[in-house]
Amino acid sequence: MPDYHDEVTRHRKPDWLKIKLHRSEEFGEVARIVREHGLHTICSSGRCPNQAECWSRRTATFMILGDICTRSCKFCATATGKPLPPDPDEPRKLARSISLMGLKHCVVTSVDRDDLPDGGAALWAESVRAVRELNPDTTIELLIPDFDAREELIDLVADARPDILGHNIETVRRLTPQVRSRAKYEVSLRTLAHIARRGLTAKSGLMVGLGETDSEVLEAVDDLVEAGVQILTIGQYLRPSLRHLPVAEYVTPEKFAWYKEQALARGLRYVESGPMVRSSYMAEKAMRSCRTPK
Repeated sequence: MPDYHDEVTRHRKPDWLKIKLHRSEEFGEVARIVREHGLHTICSSGRCPNQAECWSRRTATFMILGDICTRSCKFCATATGKPLPPDPDEPRKLARSISLMGLKHCVVTSVDRDDLPDGGAALWAESVRAVRELNPDTTIELLIPDFDAREELIDLVADARPDILGHNIETVRRLTPQVRSRAKYEVSLRTLAHIARRGLTAKSGLMVGLGETDSEVLEAVDDLVEAGVQILTIGQYLRPSLRHLPVAEYVTPEKFAWYKEQALARGLRYVESGPMVRSSYMAEKAMRSCRTPK
């Protein structure tokens, strides 16, 4: 049963969190391609509030390695359990779908696959190579698991040379044990630092509204900057179901603007910060920004 806090937050969701639906012809076309090619997207499995908007712009964030995660983070709507074996034909299907959509910038993420000896790193690398071969003019952004900060696994993916290589830290240091099931704050920082050392553009994401303080958010930003992160997204945590963590606060658009100002002042190259921002929201803008000299 929901507690009092759940009832309050459910019925007092602010106006700035209302979603406009964009069910256009483009939305239907993207949905058809995803369905016909047996692809998974974090847009659907993660119940992203921007799915209609992004699909109507003919963009989607693809999810490889199946749709069942081996971790059970308290914020995430993706199913958890025992995954099926990876589909060896998935890189080809992914590349073909990106070609059919005519994407100039693609974003690929995955579930965590702690059941696999390499965490899925080899299939990640093969996916980049397949997309690059069929879509040589498409820029590629990856949002990878932490791989337990094993450098040899991160290197497998980095060697495929995606244009952006991201990993989300998700929340502040103090809340990490409550929010994430296995991932650790320092492990995520080590993963990001190794990405940056490899000379790739490192990207990360934070959720707010889980009970963090402003000083904790800024501490996380400082940690990310020190790790070499160049791109950051900051968005509002929205509870997927009553089984997940409750929302502690609906952060105002003004506070998100302040977070962006503070993060840029600390040395980040590009920041997308707002109530509806998610990891891949407006990702093509970040890509263009990083290609433009400061």
